[in-house]
Amino acid sequence: YIVRTGTQARCAKVYRDMGQRSFQKRAQYQEGRKVRGSRQARAMAKSTRYGRKEAESAWKNTEVDALYKLVEAGVRVPKPYGYFNDTLVMELVTDASGNPAPRLSEVDLTPEVAREYHSILMRQIVRMLSIGLIHGDLSEFNVLVDAHGPVIIDLPQAVNAAGNNAAFAMLERDVNNIRGTLGRFAPELLETQYAREIWALFETGELQAESVLTGVFVRDEAAPDTEAVMVVIDDAREENIRRELGRKAAT
Repeated sequence: YIVRTGTQARCAKVYRDMGQRSFQKRAQYQEGRKVRGSRQARAMAKSTRYGRKEAESAWKNTEVDALYKLVEAGVRVPKPYGYFNDTLVMELVTDASGNPAPRLSEVDLTPEVAREYHSILMRQIVRMLSIGLIHGDLSEFNVLVDAHGPVIIDLPQAVNAAGNNAAFAMLERDVNNIRGTLGRFAPELLETQYAREIWALFETGELQAESVLTGVFVRDEAAPDTEAVMVVIDDAREENIRRELGRKAAT
């Protein structure tokens, strides 16, 4: 919603109750998030009524907390002004004419502008990760385009990179979504490997807000391929389940 506070237009985001909305694999995003105490953590794990209430509160507060941290880190996100009664009041992102900014999915770009926007967004992703956060659902639909370029929005599913086992997969999906979108206008972007390059720097503790990126990544063939190992483990687990089902059917 667009609201007015004094003489200023703001954006008000009203959070719906958990039962009124759907977000797939919510538990995966919540992994690694801090809660107020052990009682809250146990209740959330057991999905009691109290636990669901705490999970709902944590889900809403994640975006608020993330926005304050990201603004301080210099990431292009809407500036938050306050959170009141399930409503987040924040900066209204506008275009050069003062109208609400369009989504990235709604604009046509020249190859030059697409490359510029891609560079800006990779820098924002790096700045986010440098303070330990991953958007987790970044795409052309939650990036607005103001007079100065892309602005990232919608962060209730923001991920703690150090505490979530799926962190790299989410980072890679975020990066590749942006690559695919802007690659439609500048096809050479489709050959880049920023996700793996960024993650490699993060894993070694070398990632900084202004780290220089190339978009090139050469895999260390001597290093264990953990993704391949997990595929083998999953295949073995599924095969074991099929065998057990076969034995039960035979008896």
